[in-house]
Amino acid sequence: MDSNRSNSIVGIFILITVMFVIFFIFAFYTVASLKSSNEMADALSNKKAQILVVEVDGVIMDSKNTIKKLLKAEKHKETKAIILRINSPGGAVGPTQEIFEEVVRIDKKIPVYASFGTVAASGGYYLGAACRKIFSPAGAMTGSIGVIMNFFNLKELMDWAKVKPQIIKAGKYKDIGSQSRDMTVEERALLVGMTENVHQQFINDIFKRRGSAIKGGLEGLEQYAQGQIFSGEEALNRGLVDEIAGLWQAGRSIHKELELKDEFDLKFVKLEKKMKFAELVRSIDGLLGKISSLFSTSAMGPMYLLDK
Repeated sequence: MDSNRSNSIVGIFILITVMFVIFFIFAFYTVASLKSSNEMADALSNKKAQILVVEVDGVIMDSKNTIKKLLKAEKHKETKAIILRINSPGGAVGPTQEIFEEVVRIDKKIPVYASFGTVAASGGYYLGAACRKIFSPAGAMTGSIGVIMNFFNLKELMDWAKVKPQIIKAGKYKDIGSQSRDMTVEERALLVGMTENVHQQFINDIFKRRGSAIKGGLEGLEQYAQGQIFSGEEALNRGLVDEIAGLWQAGRSIHKELELKDEFDLKFVKLEKKMKFAELVRSIDGLLGKISSLFSTSAMGPMYLLDK
């Protein structure tokens, strides 16, 4: 009886502990979610949040989050300017062009400026060119205006390994760039033509936005747009950027240029992090599974568990 009573007391204690842990986890997730949401609300409700910063970090493979942040900055009634803070080596063409289009559209209503970080090359520079003015640190890496496609020819390796791929296709060029064979002259010409077309789109978009600033005009831009990488200072000498300055110095310059009355401040636009309830449920389920195993063991020896 004493042993059973002791086990019952331990079981009740463990149950109370489990309920407390579950409540704590739920409260933590809820507070974290509300905190993230409130931080965004505070930034966009602050009357001093006149210059908003939208960050573009890493390789550009999707436009959704960046455009969402741009739209948040655009809708904020106190926004007087947006800084696109770019720290990216480039990425996919399509998403980059989508962001470019949104920046150009917003800039007609609210001035959008670019601030380069460590690197703003290729697609990163493409986005900077969409803005009305580009600020860059002297040592930032920028430029790399070009387009590249990579293919691997593993035919000899497959022959050595006695691997024989079987390709079934409908369409003459459907397996263009296949790793199992050499590329034909016609196929190479097709890919080169497409790449050169995208490259020309890149050049045209830059020239539309920065033609008057580029040293040497269109001919100069075509000369600089051969994939070269420039420092911020070298880019300034070619008219690829407008001013040597870091983010906060750029912000102060914009604040002065627009003659803003309120105290200078920068507000970073963040997307709200919604609580993933499914993840919370999985965490609790896993915890309950562990506790269940403790109950089954405690009937045999609760003191052993406490010692352990």
